[in-house]
Amino acid sequence: RVTVERASQEPSGRTRRRVLFAALFAVYLCLLVWVVLWKLGVPHLGWEDLRRVKLVPFGADASADASAPLEVAANLLLFVPFGVYLGVLAPSWPWWRAAGIAAGASLALETAQYLLAVGVSDVTDLIVNTVGALAGLALLAGARRRLGARTGEILSRVCAIGTVLALVAAGVFLASPLQFRQQDVRCEVRGEVATCSQPGRARPAIPASDTLDG
Repeated sequence: RVTVERASQEPSGRTRRRVLFAALFAVYLCLLVWVVLWKLGVPHLGWEDLRRVKLVPFGADASADASAPLEVAANLLLFVPFGVYLGVLAPSWPWWRAAGIAAGASLALETAQYLLAVGVSDVTDLIVNTVGALAGLALLAGARRRLGARTGEILSRVCAIGTVLALVAAGVFLASPLQFRQQDVRCEVRGEVATCSQPGRARPAIPASDTLDG
């Protein structure tokens, strides 16, 4: 009887964990979009001249400088959870399908950056993000070999704790003085009239004499 009850509880436990993973994945995706597009800032539209495409992986071209190693590492780490969540929620998928989904998600983010003019759309990011997702799949495979049947339970706890810490870190950043720094203001002088604006805001015309030099 104990064996039958335990067997009936296992599917219910797996279902709850699957729902939990789906909810945590949704929170992760929201944070990912916020970090990639607006760097935890207020969502906005950027300058027209920020709409650039960098086609040279890991190098410099006419539109942007070479990718910084710290930025490359950050992009890779950002997509490691993407691979873990895909591996948990779709365990029957082959690795190449998960890699395709990750590449598609990265491409969508890079396209959004271009359309919103909030950053450089970089082929480097597309490559590194996909590699990060594959690293997440590899970590999940290693965890399954080491932990066996306990993988789902332990991963659910780790992912829940990681999500809470990420939300707390985002909240601390939002409450920090970094979020209250003065935004960049750009002015274009034409004759005696200067047109000034901030990203995502209108451009009111003011007398050029009222603007600061430079």
